[in-house]
Amino acid sequence: MTETRPRIGITTSYKDGRQSVDTHYIHAIEQAGGLPLIVPILESESAAAAFTALLDGLVITGGPGITKGLIGQLPDDLEPVDPIRSKNDELVFGAMHNRPILGICYGMQFMNAQSGGTIYADVQSQKAGSNPHSTSRGGTTHQVQFDHDSWIAGMFGTDALDTNTFHIQAVVDIGGGFKAVGFSPDGVVEAIESTDGRMIGVQFHPERMLEYSLPLFQNFVQRCVRDSN
Repeated sequence: MTETRPRIGITTSYKDGRQSVDTHYIHAIEQAGGLPLIVPILESESAAAAFTALLDGLVITGGPGITKGLIGQLPDDLEPVDPIRSKNDELVFGAMHNRPILGICYGMQFMNAQSGGTIYADVQSQKAGSNPHSTSRGGTTHQVQFDHDSWIAGMFGTDALDTNTFHIQAVVDIGGGFKAVGFSPDGVVEAIESTDGRMIGVQFHPERMLEYSLPLFQNFVQRCVRDSN
């Protein structure tokens, strides 16, 4: 008998007419019990609606610099997201309609900006007392503290987690319907979630630390099972 797996869309990077995706995302969803489906670059709301009708959940992956809701100017070491990817992400995000979404790094910032929130162009230079959060600038593993009663703390089964760090931008003002629930020691927002727990965003990259973060993906996939019934 063929195994039934929730169908999880995974967005991609886009540059010079080519889509690409880091296979860590694909393997994380597969290991968590989901069926990864790569989201194509689409041009219309009708196509986005038709494609997302196939999905039980969506992962919005990491990427270049967010330009919507931006405070300040992007630094020289961070290129802006290609408008074609940005448009596609907006189309797919808008068509998901009450199905679970997991935003990772760029994906978290994207969800926040789409909900009316704002984004530091360069958190290290704009937020007083912040440490480097990009490995290219000397950032290292650090702890993230989660609100005890948050959905994400329940997913990880802990209020604190040592995480990687790969970002230059960061969330400033939280978008409507979201709450900041995870913070690094210097006060940078590291996790957000919608009040109903349907949308979860993390600033770090859990797909690259599955020895600790697989429960996050497993919980996400299981929520997609329940929501698809």
